[in-house]
Amino acid sequence: MSGTLGFKLARVAVVVAVFLLWETLSRTGIVNPRLLPSASDSLAMLGELLQRASVRNDLLVTASEVLTAFILAVPLGALIGFLIAENRYFADVAKPLLFFAFSIPKSIFLPMFILVFGVGFAEKVGYGFFSTIFIVIMSTTAAVESVKIEHLTVARSYGATTAQTAFRVYLPSMLPVLLEALRISMIFNLTGVMLAEMYASRNGFGHQIATWGENFQMKQLLAGVVMISVIAIAFNELIRWIETRCSHWRT
Repeated sequence: MSGTLGFKLARVAVVVAVFLLWETLSRTGIVNPRLLPSASDSLAMLGELLQRASVRNDLLVTASEVLTAFILAVPLGALIGFLIAENRYFADVAKPLLFFAFSIPKSIFLPMFILVFGVGFAEKVGYGFFSTIFIVIMSTTAAVESVKIEHLTVARSYGATTAQTAFRVYLPSMLPVLLEALRISMIFNLTGVMLAEMYASRNGFGHQIATWGENFQMKQLLAGVVMISVIAIAFNELIRWIETRCSHWRT
């Protein structure tokens, strides 16, 4: 317990040190304050931004796009990954194609989504879905393949049905790996949606960040980066907490 507390304090200390360095570089003039506003000024601007209705609306738009893409990509990707892992022939055919597709930078496909869906909600959700589903498929495939054959053999020898095998053998064994996949896939999802908003959008927080950057509004830009970072870290830590609670399932 004390070791865990020590790690947490060390992490907090690192974050505080980064903000102190940021503040020092700006206040002392080592870095031009116009290029790097101080941490205190950026955090104060963050408070102001959160009071603006337009910023809150853009956050809600981005959140709805991210959640929609995530809800669509995760179940479908998990199903495809499960089918690939359970079918040897399908796996031999699909796995190389998945690795090829995963290695291609997804950003080059964004103009195609704009042409097909236009500039709007469907385009951003579609691109977020596309950015996410490959990592879900590959992670699910790895999770299924990690299930011990002995557990499946015992379950089937006792006459377990397909549903019982899925929920009492596969799911408990796969859950820690799947939770890790959720953390990673959310990063890809959020990145995809933000990129789509920055590249071509009329609303959304990514559009706001792109506008601040184009107009050289550095306080607003850094405040926006801090806000997105906090949201991403909060989700990451939530999944990590759930993961630690479920880690004992894996044997």
